[in-house]
Amino acid sequence: MNGLVTRTTGSWYKVLVEGRVYDCRLRGNYRLRGSRQTNPIAVGDNVSFSIGDDGTGIIADVADRRNCIVRRSTKLSKQTHVIAANIDLLCVVATLGFPRTSTGFIDRLLVTAEAYHIPACVVFNKVDLYGDEGSELWQLHRPLADIYRQVGYPVFEVSALEGTGVDRLRDAISHKTVLFSGHSGVGKSALLNAIDPSLQLRVGEVSQWSLKGTHTTTFAELFPLADGYFIDTPGIKEFGMVDFTAQELSHFFPEMRSRLHDCHFANCTHRHEPQCAVKRAVEDGLVSEERYQNYLTMLNDINTNS
Repeated sequence: MNGLVTRTTGSWYKVLVEGRVYDCRLRGNYRLRGSRQTNPIAVGDNVSFSIGDDGTGIIADVADRRNCIVRRSTKLSKQTHVIAANIDLLCVVATLGFPRTSTGFIDRLLVTAEAYHIPACVVFNKVDLYGDEGSELWQLHRPLADIYRQVGYPVFEVSALEGTGVDRLRDAISHKTVLFSGHSGVGKSALLNAIDPSLQLRVGEVSQWSLKGTHTTTFAELFPLADGYFIDTPGIKEFGMVDFTAQELSHFFPEMRSRLHDCHFANCTHRHEPQCAVKRAVEDGLVSEERYQNYLTMLNDINTNS
């Protein structure tokens, strides 16, 4: 049989086939060819399996992936971990406070999505905490949201608690397989509950001492909707990028990519080279200084880990 992996827990996998879920294990001698991945099967994979004598499904093969979101397994590790596969849209869920999401974290996820040709958007949750339109949080939020809108990413301002903006987001994810990713405590599970109240996902609280969230989702899991699927993931503290070179990194920043042919040097890294179109655009305010600084940080990480 052929089915869709909806959950991975250790060596066990739940596979969906025409509305029925099968508990499966991976064939003992199966290996991903030439892979450094810690998980040979990820949520969103299409697999073929047969039913063993004990009623357990035995996965024999994994279909080629259309795309996937991959992170470094640990900070110094050469191994990678596939968060999810075969994704139509990545929703980066962020908050300005309780907890605060850095633009560096957002940009690492967006760059990875660009590298794997996955459309992405940024979802700012908990706007109910901003107060009125003239509040300090709104003043912080607007220029930040504009950074991503100007690059070309759809931006959603939502409140899972009050339902603000949820209908617009629901329309945007319709008929897609959507991955929701972000720090613990940004309200991914609460947001998914707001989109589909029948899910009743467990929702955690943010510590008032550390202003960080607790993990309520321990494994990535795919949930079917009437017109698509979405994937809830455990909160990510840091997102380690893999398999990027210094020369190609700028290709995954859309606002830089459109200017690369104007740089004097074909292999320009936009750091110290003269006649650099990207640096000139930053100076002219055409490329966000914050995004550029995040680019330099990623570039430094690549050079350190290579």
